[in-house]
Amino acid sequence: MSQREQLQGIVSEILAMRREKGGVKQIYFVGCGGSLGALYPAANFMQRESMTIKSGWINSNEFVHSTPKDFGENSLLVVACHRGNTPETIAATKLGREKGAAVIVLTWLEESEILSYTEYPVFYTFGANKDIAGEKTMCALYIAVELLKQTEGYEHYDRFMEGADRIDGIVKRACAHVEKRAHAFAKEYRDDKLIYTMGSGAGYASAYMECICIFMEMQWIHSSCIHTGEYFHGPFEVTDAETPFLIQISEGTTRALDERALKFLKTYAKRIEVLDAKELGLSTIDSSVVDYFNHSLFNNVYPVYNEALAAERQHPLSTRRYMWRVEY
Repeated sequence: MSQREQLQGIVSEILAMRREKGGVKQIYFVGCGGSLGALYPAANFMQRESMTIKSGWINSNEFVHSTPKDFGENSLLVVACHRGNTPETIAATKLGREKGAAVIVLTWLEESEILSYTEYPVFYTFGANKDIAGEKTMCALYIAVELLKQTEGYEHYDRFMEGADRIDGIVKRACAHVEKRAHAFAKEYRDDKLIYTMGSGAGYASAYMECICIFMEMQWIHSSCIHTGEYFHGPFEVTDAETPFLIQISEGTTRALDERALKFLKTYAKRIEVLDAKELGLSTIDSSVVDYFNHSLFNNVYPVYNEALAAERQHPLSTRRYMWRVEY
């Protein structure tokens, strides 16, 4: 059974088991850090496409301490936890079982503590040679797409699956395309103490993850993620010739927001790194669904930059001073 077939079956079983109780009325995507970011495209999909199912995208610890009042037996909880050992996400998963929700756990390891709190473990691909169509972000998207199709119907279902079939090739060609540019970026920005990231739409979390997980966590570079739609409502005042910006130009409905921000940056800033999804080949996916593939593209192109930057700065991506080293 393929991964997609597995997820299709899981969604069907959950809906069947809850039919007499009123069905699935809410879906919550919960995780921490990069795992939370990976769930954002699926949450964005449900927010935009569903007419009847409420969706939420919430940090694990906040979910436990500030649980939505409607969370319960009519809820589907989708959590992501890479190694299955993040205490906050384990607590959120345990809460899901206690509240009678259906709980799907996306993880990489096949044996971990978190799996004892779910009947629906899903193992995604990970590593240098992973199939992009089977990664964490795509697994969450398959769940969302299947849930919508099996409840309300989804007219672009086939186009989405066609896009899923193409994304691995698109990403791997894009990574090769940016290799020289990534090394030039690393040389240019190796001594900078601050780099802003920018993005929008379903791909926004890629910029967010690059900010918090790479620049801040792994490289100890000050950073903040700016939504391109919010840029002109405060953040653009920090723009000058010396401040570096890394901006994503998405394909799809929010491209106009990104292009507007880029136009301003080109007028008043001098140090801009642009990742354009159209240039990187994403426009070969149908326009009705292309929004939801921006994250998989950007998030898998960034490692080319990150490895070059780490090497240039002589600061390995594995270096930590607090994480896993002190009590927190």
